[in-house]
Amino acid sequence: MSHVLAMPTCTMFLADLGAEVIKIEPARGEDMRIYAPFINDTHGKTSSSIFLRFNRNKKSMVLDLRQEKGKEILRDLIVKSDVIVENFRPGTMKKMGFDWEALQKINPSIIYAAITGFGHDTLPEYSKRAAYDLVAQAYSGIMSVTGPVGGPSCRVGVSIGDMLAGHQAAIGILAALQYRTRTGRGQYLDCSMVDALFSILLAPVELYTMAGKIAGPVGSGSDILTPFQAFETKDSAVVITVANDPLWVKLCSILQREDLAGDPRFESNTKRTRNKAELIPMLEAEMKKKTTNQWCHLFEDAGIPYSPINTAKDICEDPHIRYRDMLVEIDQPTAGRCKTVGSSIRLSETPGEIYSPAPLLGEHSEEVLRDILGYTPQQVDSLRQQGVTNAEVQ
Repeated sequence: MSHVLAMPTCTMFLADLGAEVIKIEPARGEDMRIYAPFINDTHGKTSSSIFLRFNRNKKSMVLDLRQEKGKEILRDLIVKSDVIVENFRPGTMKKMGFDWEALQKINPSIIYAAITGFGHDTLPEYSKRAAYDLVAQAYSGIMSVTGPVGGPSCRVGVSIGDMLAGHQAAIGILAALQYRTRTGRGQYLDCSMVDALFSILLAPVELYTMAGKIAGPVGSGSDILTPFQAFETKDSAVVITVANDPLWVKLCSILQREDLAGDPRFESNTKRTRNKAELIPMLEAEMKKKTTNQWCHLFEDAGIPYSPINTAKDICEDPHIRYRDMLVEIDQPTAGRCKTVGSSIRLSETPGEIYSPAPLLGEHSEEVLRDILGYTPQQVDSLRQQGVTNAEVQ
């Protein structure tokens, strides 16, 4: 029972790993079906490429949960299911009669996972507070350290709050399934986008709690490692990450600035970070003497971690990404052959994979009713006429 991005991310990972995921949608379809960018299909309509990516390997069932018969079908599905997931605003499931307490009576071994902005179990003034990814990024502190040095705070360029919460929900669900295997007991998983983002707020938290310092935007750099950032080159830019002192000596040799390696101001990472204002301008001047490609060859030979700053075009055409099957082609009904991001979970025996395209709205309604719940063709037709389900491809 998920929509948009946070929980669909979670169920995408579970589906890639082989879970049978049944997506319950209203008759109009979930909101992400109308999110750009779009792909034109063979009937002159458009399909959301974002929806296609995050809902591959799933089944779509239309249910009108305003009708009692729709709720009855959902209860029957819950009895047969291992996990139920949702990312509605807090209180929505309770109003429908499907909160954690109610579900325990329907299926005591069910695992119930929810994602919200601030979590269900929180202070009263936060428990029903609405949140999207941007709100979570701002509230969690992530935005305060994102952006150019000395400049305004910026949103991370992708919906990291949604997707990170989805990742963590998937981990929690897998742990709960293992616990149930041992005990037979289900669990309630309360995920928060703010919690997820705060959990990866690395140096800024420690800088404040241990040293009383408030971090600001660091651009491409770091508050704890130097040099650890992007540098302009003769033609573009390159990232270098010098995370220890031996790498620093190597970098100085490549730059033909052995004097910097022997400078007591820069002999350790702690001192380089403390004296960053003096060091970085000198490195910037050196880095502008060669092209990005020239530097990349030198860094590669020396074993210094580096990278050009790839655009979406660069990375989509990159041989490493293609070799790792991180960009794959699928046959999407009505939209034809599409390229999408592959599964990043590479298990040796059961790797994540894309084995079916994203479903059309209500594509599997009749299949679920007939094959999982045992409804007859006549009963399915009656449900269609009542508007409880479409039970047909739209």
